Amino acid sequence: MLARIFATVVAIGVTAGFTAHSAMAEGRSYLGFGNLLVNDVIGDGFDRWRTGSYGTSRVWGYDWDGALPEAAGDILELRLGGEVIAPRSLVNPSPSDRPFAGMLSAGVHTHFQRSGTEFALGGDLVAIGPMTHLDELQNAIHDLINVSQSSPEVRAAQIPNTWRLRGVAEIGREVRMGGQSRLRPFVEARAGDESLVRAGFDLTIGKFGEGELLVRDWVTGHRYRTIRNHQPGWSFVAGADVAHVFDSVFLPEDRGIALEDMRSRVRAGVHWRGQKHHVFYGLTWLSEEFEAQDEAQVVGAIKLDFKF
Repeated sequence: MLARIFATVVAIGVTAGFTAHSAMAEGRSYLGFGNLLVNDVIGDGFDRWRTGSYGTSRVWGYDWDGALPEAAGDILELRLGGEVIAPRSLVNPSPSDRPFAGMLSAGVHTHFQRSGTEFALGGDLVAIGPMTHLDELQNAIHDLINVSQSSPEVRAAQIPNTWRLRGVAEIGREVRMGGQSRLRPFVEARAGDESLVRAGFDLTIGKFGEGELLVRDWVTGHRYRTIRNHQPGWSFVAGADVAHVFDSVFLPEDRGIALEDMRSRVRAGVHWRGQKHHVFYGLTWLSEEFEAQDEAQVVGAIKLDFKF
């Protein structure tokens, strides 16, 4: 099973991999990596809806002096991700609940700035459905920890196999507020598996992000380090955003599911960086995503880096 999952990731990452290899061949060097694990069990303690995801990034560029370059394409990020979306009950869900979905993605993104305004642009190839084998992986993990597995009926009703191209664009600008406090308003547009426009802000108190390249997690909105400056200390981060949603492959109208056209997220977290270790834990409140969803949910995000 794990071999099939790996094969799927490799298949959807071929284009991204060739691009990254070409980038290195053109004189760019490897600059860093980052990742973030998201799960609602480490949030509100449930196992439902936006239940789990993992994103990781590898970055190449000509150099890094602590600031984004002005030319698009000088910095290239290879981004890989996976997510499991589930109904409230994996055994006997309500007919009005959202269907199970497994998603894997791979893509290339670039980061640059013009006159202090930061841009992130890129695209991903997205695989959705049983071909990702994430339903099997979730059942294997649940079996290991003695938690209920998804029923055959839930798996049979999951979002069917489909491929999508996803485009993502973000524009932001950081404003210093005095001391170690920084505010960064941003706007974002996404199209593909889910099409939406979003506006929000990130607040940082501490050294997190100074001289670093940060990448935004698609589920929570938290940003994680890829190019790092290794400055020790504590940082507090918070943020919020609101999105207008046009459509979602994960909420099919032909099944009678009506999506909420407005979504909100509110998040907060703490970073601690030592000489060799980095720990992050954050929480994100996610508003309802479809009309039959009777309450919001809280998901947790965690990152652990230990070097010995």
